[in-house]
Amino acid sequence: MGLLDGLRAALGLRAEADASRDADPDDLFGMSTAYLTMEAELGYESADVGALCFSGVDSHSFRETVDEVEAILEAGQDETGTAFSVSEDDHGYHWVVLEDDDPEDLITSMHFAADTFIEHGYGSRLLAAVFAYRGRDGPAYWIYSFRRGAYYPFAPRSGRERDSSAEFKLESALDGELEIERDKEYWYPLWPSASGTHPWE
Repeated sequence: MGLLDGLRAALGLRAEADASRDADPDDLFGMSTAYLTMEAELGYESADVGALCFSGVDSHSFRETVDEVEAILEAGQDETGTAFSVSEDDHGYHWVVLEDDDPEDLITSMHFAADTFIEHGYGSRLLAAVFAYRGRDGPAYWIYSFRRGAYYPFAPRSGRERDSSAEFKLESALDGELEIERDKEYWYPLWPSASGTHPWE
């Protein structure tokens, strides 16, 4: 199975068919307490950046929806201070990348963006929300799968290796605060490109 096929399986239609609960954008607010636990108990600091991953569709209506997401985020910049950009990766997936040194504002902006897609009937195009953290031993991410309605940790290391010990520690510490994906088959790694740092790069 190639990278693209794996992503489709883990975050796409098969994930939705196997899901035990519906995705809810309000689940994103779970990070409002989780980031405090990450810092206080595990020594991870917010990297002040997160991203919303979605698959595109060739239609005027969808393009208008993406434009509205951008307009909402731009209008909110004065209040939240959240900077954003929209990009496409090497696999054809689209990302709304958000930057803010206030995790609460970052989470709120992420929710606004996701909710706008859902309100316009494009919730099925949402794949994942990704929250980045810095740790002593390297970066870590919490990834929310919209198709599964659950979070899982991802701790990438050099050479496209995963720190499984760190991931299980994150799972243990945040279980109960976040809806954790129980089936580790769906803990899919979102690797960046060769020259990138984050999954959306």
